Amino acid sequence: MLQYKVIEIFTSEGERWEGRPLYSAVVECVRDLKIAARCMVTRGIEGCYETGEIATARLEIASYHMPVRITIIVPAVDSEIVLSKVSEMVTEGIIATRDVEVVVHKTVGTLLPRNTRVREIMTPAPRSVRSDTAASEVARLLLSSDFTGLPVVDERNRPIGIIAQGDLIYKAELPMRFGLLATADRDQIARVIQGLDPKQAREIMTRPAITIEQDQLVTEAVDLMLKKKVKRLPVVDKSGKLVGNISRVDIFRTIMNVCPNWPAFQEKSISVEGLHNVSDIMRCDVHTVLVDAPIEEVIRVIDCNDIQRVCVVDKQGFFKGLISDQDLLFAFSGQDPGIWDYFARKVPFSERGKRHKELRDHLRMRTAAEVMNTDIVTVREDTSIEEAICFMLEKALKRLPVLDSYGKFKGMISRETLLRTIFHPH
Repeated sequence: MLQYKVIEIFTSEGERWEGRPLYSAVVECVRDLKIAARCMVTRGIEGCYETGEIATARLEIASYHMPVRITIIVPAVDSEIVLSKVSEMVTEGIIATRDVEVVVHKTVGTLLPRNTRVREIMTPAPRSVRSDTAASEVARLLLSSDFTGLPVVDERNRPIGIIAQGDLIYKAELPMRFGLLATADRDQIARVIQGLDPKQAREIMTRPAITIEQDQLVTEAVDLMLKKKVKRLPVVDKSGKLVGNISRVDIFRTIMNVCPNWPAFQEKSISVEGLHNVSDIMRCDVHTVLVDAPIEEVIRVIDCNDIQRVCVVDKQGFFKGLISDQDLLFAFSGQDPGIWDYFARKVPFSERGKRHKELRDHLRMRTAAEVMNTDIVTVREDTSIEEAICFMLEKALKRLPVLDSYGKFKGMISRETLLRTIFHPH
């Protein structure tokens, strides 16, 4: 649900603001704010006021003072801005507000309401760390959270850098990504955290922090994400202080709210010039392994290419399934604790096999077909881009394998592909 507020002004048609009818002035004010709000004016057929005066169309002399209601529905985060404006304008009347949950907010020709601001969809009050925070504490915070990046702020709460999972892996020697580490027991996690390089946040953060101002449009945030190739942006106020975070997930979640089904998506009349099918936007350089590939080879492909998953195909190229590093860890962790070494990046791959000869032999005997996940949603390469976009949004998928009409693997589309296609169709 989208969080909105309804602001209602109960006044009369005779009220003025700077020489104009009050209701006209309020409508223009809301329009000029350039926010995702709507305003409506209704004129009553009869009414009374706290003075005891009655307004009625039955008496011509009383009809000039008919009651008027001005209704404004606005995103909750923008309600204070609207209230401050109209409160100054209304010199006679009543202003009331109430919370309302909006199921859908649609506008013709776009996937997001026009003038949607970053502040309306961001995650407010994000966690952050200071420049002297230890890398181990950063890792603990990220491991216990559902986000994968932390802003680093100065003493005035202004972002000066970002620490993501990759910074901890490559600069503080975190041996594996958080998705894998989270599957370990408490003692294993404690050992990994304690074993991190004793560096502070300032030594491992990526700088400068790429930020977006809360009053900027969401489309501007998307442009910046794509240009800088980042998944999230710290959100700041006009003084540069951290007030929120906006990620691709926030954007996709909002799109799902405003466009929850395929017919609704078609109504948006999105045009993608020169691009028609999934085959026009998919990535073809996706790593694959054969169904009879030894598990040790699968792990080597994942490790050497710094990826989290590989697609499994047969010798003819037909798609059979997908294997993630997490699938492998779940499949073997109960048999030999040495499997953890195979995902520890600071241990050279050749050294891992030497340390655990029995496990290495076991991994060579097992094949990709035995551990792959076959319950994978796919699309055909001739699927329209619009349909694939809607499908991924409805299913909340991060990526989607693409097959030809015979079932052969052709490539992959991802959330970044979708963002680029939705907001930069030309």
